[in-house]
Amino acid sequence: MAKIERTMGIVDVVQQYPEAAQILMEHGMGCLGCAAAHFENIEQGATAHGIDVDALMTALNEMAEQ
Repeated sequence: MAKIERTMGIVDVVQQYPEAAQILMEHGMGCLGCAAAHFENIEQGATAHGIDVDALMTALNEMAEQ
């Protein structure tokens, strides 16, 4: 079962899983400090940056399971 959902806030995920910041950046979401990161969920942020949401979610949940 997924621990991290695409509807979770970006900042919330990074606060709960600090390692998520590196994964988000590796997938092209390098703006973790921008204002949008405070109100967008993972899916919204990934879509805005043209990122494959499914691949990002797989990577985030693999990290969360470790």
